[in-house]
Amino acid sequence: MSDTQVMLREDRGGVRILTMNRPDKLNALNTDLTRALHAALWDAAGDDAVRVIILTGAGRGFCAGADVTEFKHLTADNPREIAARGDLTMRLHASFAQIDKPILCAINGFAMGGGAGLALAGDLALMAASAKLGYPEVKRGAVPAIVLANLVRQLGPKAAFELVTLGEPLTAEQALALRIINRVVPDAEMLAEAVTMAEKLAACGQDALFATKRLFHRVAALPLQPALEVARDANVIMRGYGARSTV
Repeated sequence: MSDTQVMLREDRGGVRILTMNRPDKLNALNTDLTRALHAALWDAAGDDAVRVIILTGAGRGFCAGADVTEFKHLTADNPREIAARGDLTMRLHASFAQIDKPILCAINGFAMGGGAGLALAGDLALMAASAKLGYPEVKRGAVPAIVLANLVRQLGPKAAFELVTLGEPLTAEQALALRIINRVVPDAEMLAEAVTMAEKLAACGQDALFATKRLFHRVAALPLQPALEVARDANVIMRGYGARSTV
Protein backbone atom coordinates (compact mmCIF):
# COMPACT_ATOMS: atom_id res chain seq x y z
CA MET A 1 0.00 0.00 0.00
CA SER A 2 1.45 3.37 -1.01
CA ASP A 3 1.87 6.42 1.16
CA THR A 4 -0.78 8.30 -0.82
CA GLN A 5 -3.32 5.62 0.06
CA VAL A 6 -2.62 5.30 3.77
CA MET A 7 -2.44 9.07 4.42
CA LEU A 8 -4.89 11.64 3.12
CA ARG A 9 -4.19 15.37 3.02
CA GLU A 10 -6.51 18.35 2.74
CA ASP A 11 -5.71 22.06 3.05
CA ARG A 12 -8.25 24.58 4.27
CA GLY A 13 -6.52 27.92 4.22
CA GLY A 14 -3.67 27.75 6.74
CA VAL A 15 -4.96 24.46 8.21
CA ARG A 16 -3.73 21.09 6.96
CA ILE A 17 -5.87 18.06 7.77
CA LEU A 18 -3.98 14.76 7.85
CA THR A 19 -6.17 11.66 7.90
CA MET A 20 -4.82 8.21 8.66
CA ASN A 21 -6.51 6.04 6.06
CA ARG A 22 -6.69 2.38 6.99
CA PRO A 23 -10.34 2.36 8.10
CA ASP A 24 -10.70 -1.41 7.70
CA LYS A 25 -7.94 -1.80 10.34
CA LEU A 26 -9.13 1.10 12.54
CA ASN A 27 -6.04 2.92 11.22
CA ALA A 28 -3.66 0.56 13.00
CA LEU A 29 -0.06 1.67 12.63
CA ASN A 30 1.79 -0.65 10.32
CA THR A 31 5.19 0.41 9.01
CA ASP A 32 3.73 2.01 5.87
CA LEU A 33 1.31 4.21 7.81
CA THR A 34 3.89 5.11 10.44
CA ARG A 35 6.35 6.23 7.78
CA ALA A 36 3.65 8.08 5.86
CA LEU A 37 2.44 9.91 8.96
CA HIS A 38 5.96 10.90 9.97
CA ALA A 39 6.64 12.20 6.46
CA ALA A 40 3.31 14.02 6.26
CA LEU A 41 3.90 15.84 9.54
CA TRP A 42 7.32 17.07 8.45
CA ASP A 43 6.01 17.99 5.01
CA ALA A 44 3.41 20.19 6.72
CA ALA A 45 6.11 21.59 8.99
CA GLY A 46 8.11 22.70 5.95
CA ASP A 47 5.17 24.22 4.06
CA ASP A 48 5.02 27.98 4.69
CA ALA A 49 1.32 28.05 3.81
CA VAL A 50 0.46 25.70 6.69
CA ARG A 51 0.07 27.20 10.16
CA VAL A 52 -1.83 24.49 12.04
CA ILE A 53 -2.05 20.71 11.58
CA ILE A 54 -5.07 18.54 12.36
CA LEU A 55 -4.58 14.79 12.74
CA THR A 56 -7.57 12.46 12.56
CA GLY A 57 -8.56 9.00 11.33
CA ALA A 58 -10.78 7.69 8.56
CA GLY A 59 -13.84 5.64 9.47
CA ARG A 60 -14.82 4.79 13.03
CA GLY A 61 -11.33 4.75 14.53
CA PHE A 62 -8.73 7.40 15.25
CA CYS A 63 -5.97 4.80 15.55
CA ALA A 64 -6.08 1.31 17.06
CA GLY A 65 -2.35 1.32 17.86
CA ALA A 66 0.31 -0.92 16.40
CA ASP A 67 -0.70 -3.38 13.70
CA VAL A 68 -0.02 -6.67 15.49
CA THR A 69 -0.02 -8.61 12.22
CA GLU A 70 3.48 -7.24 11.65
CA PHE A 71 4.78 -8.63 14.94
CA LYS A 72 5.37 -12.09 13.49
CA HIS A 73 8.10 -10.58 11.31
CA LEU A 74 9.67 -8.62 14.17
CA THR A 75 11.31 -11.43 16.10
CA ALA A 76 14.62 -11.98 17.83
CA ASP A 77 15.90 -13.33 14.52
CA ASN A 78 15.59 -9.83 13.04
CA PRO A 79 17.18 -7.49 15.61
CA ARG A 80 17.90 -4.76 13.06
CA GLU A 81 14.29 -4.67 11.93
CA ILE A 82 13.11 -4.51 15.54
CA ALA A 83 15.48 -1.62 16.27
CA ALA A 84 14.52 0.21 13.07
CA ARG A 85 10.80 -0.08 13.86
CA GLY A 86 11.38 1.19 17.38
CA ASP A 87 13.43 4.12 16.10
CA LEU A 88 10.70 5.01 13.59
CA THR A 89 8.03 5.01 16.30
CA MET A 90 10.21 7.13 18.57
CA ARG A 91 10.85 9.67 15.80
CA LEU A 92 7.15 9.87 15.03
CA HIS A 93 6.19 10.64 18.62
CA ALA A 94 9.06 13.10 19.03
CA SER A 95 7.90 14.99 15.94
CA PHE A 96 4.82 16.34 17.70
CA ALA A 97 6.95 18.41 20.07
CA GLN A 98 9.72 19.17 17.57
CA ILE A 99 7.44 20.71 14.94
CA ASP A 100 6.79 24.38 15.67
CA LYS A 101 3.27 24.39 14.26
CA PRO A 102 0.43 23.46 16.64
CA ILE A 103 -0.90 19.94 16.11
CA LEU A 104 -4.53 19.32 17.00
CA CYS A 105 -5.70 15.71 17.34
CA ALA A 106 -9.34 15.12 16.41
CA ILE A 107 -10.05 11.80 18.15
CA ASN A 108 -12.99 10.62 16.10
CA GLY A 109 -13.15 7.04 17.40
CA PHE A 110 -11.11 4.34 19.11
CA ALA A 111 -7.63 5.52 20.16
CA MET A 112 -5.82 2.56 21.68
CA GLY A 113 -2.21 1.81 22.57
CA GLY A 114 0.02 3.67 20.15
CA GLY A 115 -3.07 5.47 18.85
CA ALA A 116 -3.74 6.83 22.32
CA GLY A 117 -0.08 7.82 22.41
CA LEU A 118 -0.55 9.86 19.23
CA ALA A 119 -3.67 11.49 20.65
CA LEU A 120 -1.78 12.61 23.75
CA ALA A 121 1.24 13.75 21.75
CA GLY A 122 -0.80 16.49 20.09
CA ASP A 123 -0.74 20.02 21.49
CA LEU A 124 -4.53 20.06 21.63
CA ALA A 125 -7.06 17.24 21.51
CA LEU A 126 -10.77 17.08 20.81
CA MET A 127 -12.57 13.79 21.43
CA ALA A 128 -15.84 12.56 19.98
CA ALA A 129 -18.44 11.77 22.63
CA SER A 130 -18.55 8.08 21.70
CA ALA A 131 -14.79 7.62 21.37
CA LYS A 132 -12.66 5.52 23.72
CA LEU A 133 -9.00 5.92 24.66
CA GLY A 134 -6.82 3.39 26.43
CA TYR A 135 -3.67 1.29 26.71
CA PRO A 136 -4.53 -2.43 26.54
CA GLU A 137 -0.97 -3.62 25.83
CA VAL A 138 -0.32 -5.37 29.15
CA LYS A 139 -3.51 -7.40 28.76
CA ARG A 140 -2.10 -8.63 25.45
CA GLY A 141 1.30 -9.49 26.86
CA ALA A 142 3.01 -6.39 25.47
CA VAL A 143 4.58 -3.29 27.02
CA PRO A 144 3.25 0.25 26.40
CA ALA A 145 6.78 1.46 25.88
CA ILE A 146 7.30 4.66 23.88
CA VAL A 147 3.85 6.02 24.72
CA LEU A 148 4.76 6.13 28.43
CA ALA A 149 6.99 9.18 27.99
CA ASN A 150 4.08 11.51 27.16
CA LEU A 151 1.55 9.67 29.29
CA VAL A 152 3.42 10.02 32.59
CA ARG A 153 4.11 13.69 31.93
CA GLN A 154 0.47 14.45 31.24
CA LEU A 155 -1.29 12.29 33.81
CA GLY A 156 1.24 11.95 36.61
CA PRO A 157 2.59 8.62 37.89
CA LYS A 158 -0.41 7.17 39.75
CA ALA A 159 -3.05 7.79 37.08
CA ALA A 160 -0.69 6.74 34.29
CA PHE A 161 0.29 3.51 36.03
CA GLU A 162 -3.34 2.57 36.59
CA LEU A 163 -4.21 3.27 32.97
CA VAL A 164 -1.41 1.14 31.51
CA THR A 165 -1.60 -1.78 33.96
CA LEU A 166 -5.36 -2.25 34.25
CA GLY A 167 -5.82 -1.47 30.57
CA GLU A 168 -9.35 -0.13 31.02
CA PRO A 169 -10.41 2.30 28.28
CA LEU A 170 -11.49 5.82 29.15
CA THR A 171 -14.63 7.43 27.87
CA ALA A 172 -14.39 10.92 26.44
CA GLU A 173 -15.79 12.41 29.65
CA GLN A 174 -13.25 10.48 31.75
CA ALA A 175 -10.42 11.67 29.50
CA LEU A 176 -11.66 15.25 29.91
CA ALA A 177 -11.81 14.86 33.69
CA LEU A 178 -8.17 13.72 33.64
CA ARG A 179 -7.33 16.77 31.50
CA ILE A 180 -5.68 14.74 28.74
CA ILE A 181 -8.07 16.20 26.15
CA ASN A 182 -9.40 19.72 25.78
CA ARG A 183 -13.02 19.20 24.76
CA VAL A 184 -15.67 16.56 24.16
CA VAL A 185 -17.75 17.18 21.05
CA PRO A 186 -20.69 15.39 19.42
CA ASP A 187 -19.51 12.78 16.95
CA ALA A 188 -21.05 14.49 13.92
CA GLU A 189 -19.39 17.81 14.78
CA MET A 190 -15.87 16.49 15.35
CA LEU A 191 -14.10 17.68 12.23
CA ALA A 192 -15.99 20.97 12.01
CA GLU A 193 -15.12 21.79 15.62
CA ALA A 194 -11.49 20.86 15.04
CA VAL A 195 -11.27 23.07 11.96
CA THR A 196 -12.88 25.98 13.81
CA MET A 197 -10.32 25.73 16.62
CA ALA A 198 -7.46 25.34 14.16
CA GLU A 199 -8.58 28.39 12.17
CA LYS A 200 -8.54 30.48 15.34
CA LEU A 201 -4.94 29.41 15.92
CA ALA A 202 -4.02 30.02 12.28
CA ALA A 203 -5.29 33.59 12.58
CA CYS A 204 -2.70 34.37 15.25
CA GLY A 205 0.62 36.01 14.40
CA GLN A 206 2.80 33.26 12.95
CA ASP A 207 6.03 34.21 14.71
CA ALA A 208 4.29 34.44 18.08
CA LEU A 209 2.33 31.23 17.56
CA PHE A 210 5.34 29.12 16.64
CA ALA A 211 7.56 30.69 19.29
CA THR A 212 4.90 30.01 21.93
CA LYS A 213 4.86 26.33 21.06
CA ARG A 214 8.64 26.10 21.14
CA LEU A 215 8.75 27.83 24.51
CA PHE A 216 5.92 25.69 25.89
CA HIS A 217 7.74 22.45 25.20
CA ARG A 218 11.05 23.78 26.51
CA VAL A 219 9.74 25.02 29.85
CA ALA A 220 7.50 21.97 30.39
CA ALA A 221 10.53 19.77 31.02
CA LEU A 222 12.54 22.23 33.13
CA PRO A 223 12.68 23.13 36.83
CA LEU A 224 11.31 26.58 37.67
CA GLN A 225 14.50 28.68 37.59
CA PRO A 226 15.86 27.36 34.26
CA ALA A 227 12.34 27.64 32.83
CA LEU A 228 12.16 31.29 33.87
CA GLU A 229 15.54 31.95 32.27
CA VAL A 230 14.42 30.38 28.99
CA ALA A 231 11.20 32.41 29.18
CA ARG A 232 13.22 35.59 29.77
CA ASP A 233 15.23 34.93 26.61
CA ALA A 234 12.01 34.40 24.64
CA ASN A 235 10.67 37.64 26.11
CA VAL A 236 13.66 39.57 24.78
CA ILE A 237 13.43 37.92 21.35
CA MET A 238 9.72 38.64 21.00
CA ARG A 239 10.24 42.31 21.84
CA GLY A 240 12.68 42.33 18.95
CA TYR A 241 9.86 41.11 16.69
CA GLY A 242 7.92 44.23 17.63
CA ALA A 243 5.25 42.32 19.51
CA ARG A 244 2.52 44.59 20.84
CA SER A 245 2.64 43.01 24.28
CA THR A 246 5.02 40.56 25.89
CA VAL A 247 4.78 39.61 29.53
